[in-house]
Amino acid sequence: MTQAPVPARGTTHRINWRKPAVALAALGLFVSVTALAPTALNAQDEAAYTLTILHNNDGESKLLHNPDRGFPGIARFVTAMRALQEGATTDGVLTVTAGDNFLASKEWNVSLERGAPFYDSIALSGLYDAMAVGNHDMDFGPDVAAEFFGGFDPPVVFLSANLDVSAEPALVAMVEAGRLARSTIVETGGDQVGVIGAITPMLGAISAPRNAVVSAVAEAVNAEVASLTEAGVNKIILISHLQQVDEDVEAIGSISGVDVAIGGGGDEMLRSDTSTCLPEEETAGPYPLEATDADGKTVPVITAPGGYRCIGELVVGFDADGNVVSASGRSVGVSLDETPDPDVLASVEEPLAAAVAALDSNILATTEVDLDGRRSQVRTRETNQGNLVADASLWVGTERAEEYGTAAPHIALQGGGGIRNDSIIPAGSDLSESTTFDISPFNNVMVTFEMTRERLKEAMEVSYDCIPGTCGQYSQVAGMSLVIDMGMPARETDREGDCSNIGHEGARVRSITLDDGTVIVEDGEVVPGDPVVITTVSWFAGGGDCFPAGDLPHTKLGINDQRALADYLTDALGGVVTAEQYPVGGEGRVTIIDSSMDDGDMDSDDMGDSEEMDDGDMDGTEEMDDGDMDSDDMGDSDMGDGDMDAGDMGDGEDMDGPPAELPTG
Repeated sequence: MTQAPVPARGTTHRINWRKPAVALAALGLFVSVTALAPTALNAQDEAAYTLTILHNNDGESKLLHNPDRGFPGIARFVTAMRALQEGATTDGVLTVTAGDNFLASKEWNVSLERGAPFYDSIALSGLYDAMAVGNHDMDFGPDVAAEFFGGFDPPVVFLSANLDVSAEPALVAMVEAGRLARSTIVETGGDQVGVIGAITPMLGAISAPRNAVVSAVAEAVNAEVASLTEAGVNKIILISHLQQVDEDVEAIGSISGVDVAIGGGGDEMLRSDTSTCLPEEETAGPYPLEATDADGKTVPVITAPGGYRCIGELVVGFDADGNVVSASGRSVGVSLDETPDPDVLASVEEPLAAAVAALDSNILATTEVDLDGRRSQVRTRETNQGNLVADASLWVGTERAEEYGTAAPHIALQGGGGIRNDSIIPAGSDLSESTTFDISPFNNVMVTFEMTRERLKEAMEVSYDCIPGTCGQYSQVAGMSLVIDMGMPARETDREGDCSNIGHEGARVRSITLDDGTVIVEDGEVVPGDPVVITTVSWFAGGGDCFPAGDLPHTKLGINDQRALADYLTDALGGVVTAEQYPVGGEGRVTIIDSSMDDGDMDSDDMGDSEEMDDGDMDGTEEMDDGDMDSDDMGDSDMGDGDMDAGDMGDGEDMDGPPAELPTG
């Protein structure tokens, strides 16, 4: 096995990288979630070895101190983490993160313009023994991911057992340098602890891994367990980014030999009696949860809210054979008033804050109406901010049509997953350049292409297949109006595979009418006629979110979505967003009904409490993914040739950009 560099606290690592196994069938085992039997935090009498596990997830570039939004900033987080590391009284200490270590945002954009090492790499250096790869860590393609991994000093190993990077040279170089692996062995407190990583099987649909291929979680993890066990390791920790903690619990049901599972992507608040993190936030379950593995063994499962607001602390006792005999802990809040680490403050927060302030001071427009960009809304229904962003796309497609030799677009689309401010911008607010980055941070290049009417209906079936749940692919539209019937069958799509139709083709799209009165779909049937010209983001055009356009030729318009929005505000709207143009609630571009209900109408009661509907990437940090920068969750991977490199990120003039993700992490 290859020797990895020595990280903080003098622990050493051995890295195990092997060719990924063939994928198993999708996991389907139901596993109940309950609390572990109460165990005092210091109950270690029967344990031969005790281990403190410190963990977080979904930091998502929330590096700056922002008390108004509840973010302590990375310098205060580092202080809190180091205090917990130094205060641990167990035999060993293991510090890990469960993925989504950066996210498209104005802060991340500053890093991209600055170049590697990125501020996120600098901030987190020397803090962890191992880090999981999350879907957002691949949002800008494998080359940028490799720059991120390679920017840590001292080096740290990133883990994912079910990610085959053999076709990506930059990531292969990270493997060879000991910075990317399937698993690692950490020596701490006089014993060895194995750590395995895993990533969501949906990576290809929600991020931009290009030629990196994901396999099924359980088989890959079980193979690593076998390898570590053969190497003499009898304490094994799984750090995974599967988007929701219930996915981790379910995965454990098909896995043997993992002692503790640490999840990321869902930002769930797990709480014990001694927890101090976010006391007002709704509790998703006890800390820790428990799951039952394939052998019937109880496995603690833990996670934490993101944005560097919380640190999980689990104390685990092992007997001489490596069996867990006790497990208890808490979620520790990072105080907004914590003393910041002076080195991180000087090297990261201060220069980053100065760069962001320059964006804040460039005022582009004011709004006379509340603009609704809340995640729960833009991914479930029409909103006026969604209309604003879609209109910017339609406008830029029209303005640049002659220059780029395309027809003027009939319609424009923007996925809700690419609208990231997750807030209501109050009437009377200034809209700065910084605001446009908050709304559209992913550097998606704008593209125009033709689509047949049949394909457009299919695309809209894909866009609205998961409502009333939150969907990154939910389309905010311009240039047309639609009627969507939730009482009709939704399209069934293989989102963990090749995006093929695996069941009903979908019958929710009842009508599509262009603004000029042209009827495209009537009573659920396509009306024969000419193709429709569309302007949208390169993420959709490249097949992201399973949008059926990846095989269609397209023309890049030499501008990204953030710049398109900025120019629309200044040049098309004259610096003022009016209530007449953008009324609260929208103007009926997307009408949602449910024919299965008594009155046939869709209202807020039918949709449920959309503030609580989420798919795992909502963390409160995304006021702004997910990633969940939802996700959840962006451009293409250089759709023209299937490749993506640092040059493609560019300045928006010829880049493909990172992809906007599903509302999953």
